[in-house]
Amino acid sequence: MNIAIIGTRGIPNYYGGFEQFAEYLAKYLVDKEHDVSVYNSHYHPYQEKTWEGVKIIHKYDPEEKIGTSGQFIYDLNCILDSRKRGFDIILQLGYTSSSIWGKLLPNKTKVVTNMDGLEWRRTKYSKKVQQFLLYAEKLGVKYSHHLVADSIGIQKYLKDKYNENSTYIPYGSHVVKDYSVDCLKEYDVTAHQYSMLIARLEPENSIEIILNGIDLANQGQSFLVIGNHKTKYGDYLKRKYKHNANIRFVGGVYDINILNNLRYFSHIYFHGHTVGGTNPSLLEAMGSGALICANDNLFNRSILGDDAVYFKTKEDVRHMIVNYPNDKRDEFVNANFIKIEKLYSWERIVSQYEELFNEVVSQ
Repeated sequence: MNIAIIGTRGIPNYYGGFEQFAEYLAKYLVDKEHDVSVYNSHYHPYQEKTWEGVKIIHKYDPEEKIGTSGQFIYDLNCILDSRKRGFDIILQLGYTSSSIWGKLLPNKTKVVTNMDGLEWRRTKYSKKVQQFLLYAEKLGVKYSHHLVADSIGIQKYLKDKYNENSTYIPYGSHVVKDYSVDCLKEYDVTAHQYSMLIARLEPENSIEIILNGIDLANQGQSFLVIGNHKTKYGDYLKRKYKHNANIRFVGGVYDINILNNLRYFSHIYFHGHTVGGTNPSLLEAMGSGALICANDNLFNRSILGDDAVYFKTKEDVRHMIVNYPNDKRDEFVNANFIKIEKLYSWERIVSQYEELFNEVVSQ
């Protein structure tokens, strides 16, 4: 098959979850002798025309100059270019800034869209932006030949709201086998004597609930907040908790080896995401051997099941910090390792996409 991937800033990954996924999938498909192209922003650090056998198509992206609206222009440029390439399949990762151009997608190409999370529910957006995102979601459904849901919750939502079937294929991860305490020195913490969260500092990620609970517990142990805090909401959080020296805003950390070690050696890893599908950072936490306390919602429970504990309130967080069942650590960690290996391994995930593409093309 001749396959294109759009909707990312490009590969190799220098940004986030969809880029990481595109990297794994494109490499796998090339190894299976498919012809694969990935669209990259023109300012992507990797400027070659091929990567690991994958064709790289750079298109103009003005986001750095004009902000978020530049994503719409970049997606338009990618879609217009795709019209002359003769692709059998276009995999569209997300719909936020691309679905308004859906009418321009090539007529003879089958479009498969990963619908990502419920973007319009994100509280960081104004009411008008939320309304637009809901409209964009509707267009994403309309102009796709097949939908992919990366969580059972998203699959159910698409069926209930649009009466559309979708294929459930989650995000992927891998089990980490080797650990080292060396990186802990940089963060001035001791193994299992600190807790942490990794997230974009946004309200829907339960940041305040978690930090309120940490503040309430007053255990005297460090709590690492990993994520870009140089934002309006980040400034608000730093002001709110400046009285508590144990709550430490350390900024973004993008080295996966450091993140895996920090998660593994933490007392508790808090996962507060409330919106979206199979969150990549949750699977990474499972694969790194972290002891997880997650926000109690359908998305998280569908992944973790009984192999974690859950919170809804700051009192729940306080209770978990003080009373987390450490006798369950090995049981929870090993069960989550098994899940990653059997259900969420990258090899399994990317092979499911290949199977889906074969089915869609043959329809």
